[in-house]
Amino acid sequence: MLQKTNQPNALDFFGIRKVKKPLPHFTYLEIKFEYGMEDRISNWIRVNLKNRYYVGKTVKNADEKRVEYSIKIGFEDPKDLTLFTLSCPDVYRS
Repeated sequence: MLQKTNQPNALDFFGIRKVKKPLPHFTYLEIKFEYGMEDRISNWIRVNLKNRYYVGKTVKNADEKRVEYSIKIGFEDPKDLTLFTLSCPDVYRS
């Protein structure tokens, strides 16, 4: 159920709104990893948006000797990515 409008969401009902793997047709954003950030972002998306999304940790090479963790956030609808980057307070916190 979308909490702001109290309307049921079929994707939530069937448990398919948050996807488990990054899909190729989603639009993605990567942000710096912080402890607990993944849960806060998932909760914000669940409350404020209505389409399918992906949130997960990724690993990338910072240089030859270091590895950096980041959070990969993807949306099926590119408009949701725009709204997320403009509205979510945790995106550019670090």
